[in-house]
Amino acid sequence: MKALRPGRRRKGVDHLRAAVWQVSARRACAVIQAGRSSYHYKSRRDDQATLRKRIPEIAETRVRYGYRRVHVLLQREGWNVNAKRVYRLYKEEGLVLRNKSPKRKVSAKLREDRSPAKSANDIWAMDFVSDQIFDGRRIRILTIVDAFSRLSPAVDVRMRYRGSDVVDTLDRVTRQYDMPKTIRVDNGPEFISKDLGLWAYMNGVTLDFSRPGKPTDNAFIESFNGKFRAECLNTSWFLSFAEARSKCEAWRRDYNEVRPHSSIGNKAPIELARASGQACLPCGITTGFFSFSVDQRWGQVHHVSKYQLGLCSHPGSS
Repeated sequence: MKALRPGRRRKGVDHLRAAVWQVSARRACAVIQAGRSSYHYKSRRDDQATLRKRIPEIAETRVRYGYRRVHVLLQREGWNVNAKRVYRLYKEEGLVLRNKSPKRKVSAKLREDRSPAKSANDIWAMDFVSDQIFDGRRIRILTIVDAFSRLSPAVDVRMRYRGSDVVDTLDRVTRQYDMPKTIRVDNGPEFISKDLGLWAYMNGVTLDFSRPGKPTDNAFIESFNGKFRAECLNTSWFLSFAEARSKCEAWRRDYNEVRPHSSIGNKAPIELARASGQACLPCGITTGFFSFSVDQRWGQVHHVSKYQLGLCSHPGSS
């Protein structure tokens, strides 16, 4: 006979007693080999009804959170419960997430000239994400993240982006968070523009360009964009440009101030920002921080690229 848990055995005994067989409890226990003491045992453990209700409530608003992040949020609310119990209830409520698509098995080698961020505002990473409003109009979103604290200073939504628009966003953000030392970017036209090159030169910021075809050179922003798309863009329906901006900004604030980040001990990025105390945070947030990276293009280190300032031709133009 297949081994069953005590609860399943009790149900089996009840079925034999209540169905057409109508046998005694002693006889039913003997037939299915269930202990009579186990059958008559009454559990004294709480039925966890309140916890069972709270876990789906969290999952309804944070549909891409697994049981580990749900457990972190429960602990913040004061629940004295371990991760194994949360996992059991999470599965019983049918909340198991769909498995992620398998990653490509590619060995990644870090560039030897790069060093990890050691403090806030040491290295920032920057990239674009595209989406659309309900009527098909495209929007472009500039995302920025600090490589040390994982805090995002900006998720800026516009209908189109040029090099001068990137400069405008950086001017606004750096007034709130202070100037980074390095910014990691790819080789998009907005990032190799003269406007951004001049801004970086005037502010002493190093632009660190990824090698062509090597998105792992800017892994922090790629990881951030994956979370942003899964938790915000894929779960939202934008009826207008203004709604897209408000929802993306709401997600950014939740990411900075609430969302547990596993790489920094399941803390929210704002907690690490407060601990660093190296920059001023905007209103509503207390202490600050931020970071960028080193400047490298086509595998060679540069300070602000001369071709961006119009002093030489683009390396790939010849």
